[in-house]
Formats: sequence, structure tokens, C-alpha cells
Amino acid sequence: MRIITRTISYTTSDGVTLKSHFACPADTPHELSGVLVAPEWWGLSEHAKKSAERLAEAGYAALAMDLYGDAQLTDDASVASANMNALLDAPEKLEERTRLALETLQAQPEVNALNLGAIGFCFGGKVVLDMARRGEPLKAVTSFHGLLTPAAPAIEGMVKGELLIENGTDDPLVPPEMLEAFIAEMDKAKVEYHIDNFPNVRHGFTNPQATANGVKNNFDALHYDEEAAKTSWQNMLNLLERKL
Repeated sequence: MRIITRTISYTTSDGVTLKSHFACPADTPHELSGVLVAPEWWGLSEHAKKSAERLAEAGYAALAMDLYGDAQLTDDASVASANMNALLDAPEKLEERTRLALETLQAQPEVNALNLGAIGFCFGGKVVLDMARRGEPLKAVTSFHGLLTPAAPAIEGMVKGELLIENGTDDPLVPPEMLEAFIAEMDKAKVEYHIDNFPNVRHGFTNPQATANGVKNNFDALHYDEEAAKTSWQNMLNLLERKL
């Protein structure tokens, strides 16, 4: 399927210009279902942008979010960690940036503003899960190797859609106790969710650059897994097809 892409810029209340990557099918009617894409802690990477484009090829309108401003991107883990933690330490800024991204996606002429989902990778997995916890109108949310600890725990009736967790069993950033706490949180809030655990799979498994980034940063927890990446992507598409 032929797709079109464009950069969409918008500005936060404190003057940060966010430059997100939009993709949609080129020859389709309006009223496409919209999907947000939240990137890993590296920033607005090729992986995030390509994910938006793959969603467009599957028939959706997708917006890969710039969360740091000016489409910042790094492959230095210390810089990525500092950028991520700066937002986690200022939750009001992170919430505003995700809300602006959602409103921007809804405002695109190709998009049905009432039919929305979100996916996220690593830090972005936490971002989209927290959006769901806050009650954003997302019918389907997928976290790939995402951090599962909540900004604020889910409350019964707040989560509007179904959650899908694609997780590697050997991911040290998502230890068993984090997964157990997530399950308890979701069960208490009566959230519809599903977890796929991939045996012997480490963090960042969907990103083809994960292994190289791990070597560069002396962090062997990062490792691309082609089979898990392929299967988890199809699991996500199945969820979108059912919900959107």
C-alpha cells in the first residue's frame, strides 16, 4: 500500500516545539482509525517512525510522538536516561505532551477522532499505559517491552479499552515482581488485558538497533529478537483489528 508521511509541529505551554511523524495510506477515504506511537527513551527514532509507517501500510493513520522536542534522538543511554527522567520527574509536562499528541492525531483530516488506539516501546510502553490509566479515549493499547509501573494506579472504570502487554521473560527492566504488581493492579481495576511472555527474550526486542545499542552502551539487556518482534507485531495488529 502506498503511504504518505508528514512532520507535524505543535508547541507546549512552556514553548517546546514537538515535531511528530505522521503516516497514513495515500489513497483511502477519510475516517481512518488513528494510532499513537510512543517511542523508546532514545527519542523519535527510525524504529518509532517506521512503526507508524507500518501501521499506515496496514490501513491506519499513525502519529509517532516527539516527547522531547525538536525530534531529539540519541544512541547514548546516559543522555536517553536523563531525557526520560526529566519527563518522569515532571509528570505534568509528560501528560501535556501526550495529550497534545492525541489531540494532534484527532485533528488530522484523515482521522476518525472517536476511533483511537496507541502503542509504545520501552519508555513509550509506560507512556501509553499511563494514558490509558488516566482515562484517555483509547480503545486498544499495546506495550512492547514496556515499563509497567504506573504514574498512578488504574481505577475501576477509567481504562476505556483493552490492554496488550508484549514482554520478554529475560527483560531485567521488567522483573517478575513488576509483572505481578501489574496483574494485581489490572485485576483490581477490572481492566481487560492480555500478556504475551516471550521466553529467553530480552529488552528492546522489537527494535533492529537494540543489539547494537546494547553493545555501544555496554548494556547486554538490550537485544533484538526477530521472531518475537514479528509475532508481537501481529498480536498488536490482531488487537487493533478487533477493537478499531
